[in-house]
Amino acid sequence: MKIPAPRGPLSTTLFDLLSAAEPPAAAALSELTTAARDAASATEDILRDEDIQLTLFCLYELHYSGLDGVSDDLEWNPGLVGLRLELEASFEAALRRTVPVPELPGSGSEAVAEELFRMAADDDGPSISRFVASKATADQLKEFLILRSVYQLKEADPHSWAIPRLPVGRAKAALIEIQADEYGGGRPERMHSHLFAVTMRGLELETEYGWYLDFVPALTLASSNAMSLFGLNRRLRGAIAGHLAAFEMTSSIPNSFYARGFRRLGFGEDVTYYFDEHVEADAVHEQIAARDLAGGLAESDPALLADVMFGAATVLTLDALMGQDQLQAWQEGRSALRAVDSDSSGAAAADALAGAAMAAGVTP
Repeated sequence: MKIPAPRGPLSTTLFDLLSAAEPPAAAALSELTTAARDAASATEDILRDEDIQLTLFCLYELHYSGLDGVSDDLEWNPGLVGLRLELEASFEAALRRTVPVPELPGSGSEAVAEELFRMAADDDGPSISRFVASKATADQLKEFLILRSVYQLKEADPHSWAIPRLPVGRAKAALIEIQADEYGGGRPERMHSHLFAVTMRGLELETEYGWYLDFVPALTLASSNAMSLFGLNRRLRGAIAGHLAAFEMTSSIPNSFYARGFRRLGFGEDVTYYFDEHVEADAVHEQIAARDLAGGLAESDPALLADVMFGAATVLTLDALMGQDQLQAWQEGRSALRAVDSDSSGAAAADALAGAAMAAGVTP
């Protein structure tokens, strides 16, 4: 992924250090870590802080496919890891303050599954899927895909960190069964990340991972960062299991609405196949994820129950916050993409979309 444009002093300094010819000096990274601690203490809302979320997102990317021009040797650089841990601590604390977790059920797998299904059924967050199905314009569909591309173009990777962190048994087997489907059962053309790229290509959007990162707001980055936080930390293995369970349980029906919205505007099966595939796949996955993954993990290790429910509630909370912002923008006739110049009229965001479209060879 290309290093994006910085969004403040933290990301500016980080990108300068990562782009330098020499490895970053320990003293410079120590100063940046102190600045990160101060920034996290001073911010009004870390979930919407553009500078902090972008900095954390790019630190996580060092553990995925990396950043262009940045040495692989820096993945485990002690100073960079320390910087990530500093931001992670503040980010996790904010999530635990913000995310409402219901009263814990029993730790038996059926009790856990029953509570997860109740949480998913009671979710009354803003319905992006229904708006897409009935009202979204072609430009709004492009924005919808751009926003989702942050996760969908690397779909399944954050949750796969949990595989070696779970003990051999029911939960691990369930996770591998789900992930095998996400990765196409060994067929690259069936990988869900590839299918999403096909959908983007059908709307003449660029499919390179991270291409549109500059136009994605902090809250969307925070959603991705929460997955990486849970997946990369073994102590949060319960949270990543609960996250995947809720993720799958709130996917099947919305994807049917997404497919309907794209068909409404005349797009064919090549574009809708990604959503159609998830309607069927996630209807199966939700049962496995709720009963065998999340429920099986809590049953085998009741100490993880609270984090299982926290991970699930995090999905619902962040989806609701993102949906509220996205719908409000569209209903007010604004772009839901990040207004790069902080133009309250939304003109900068519209210009950003136009520029992205032109770069991808699309007529805005």
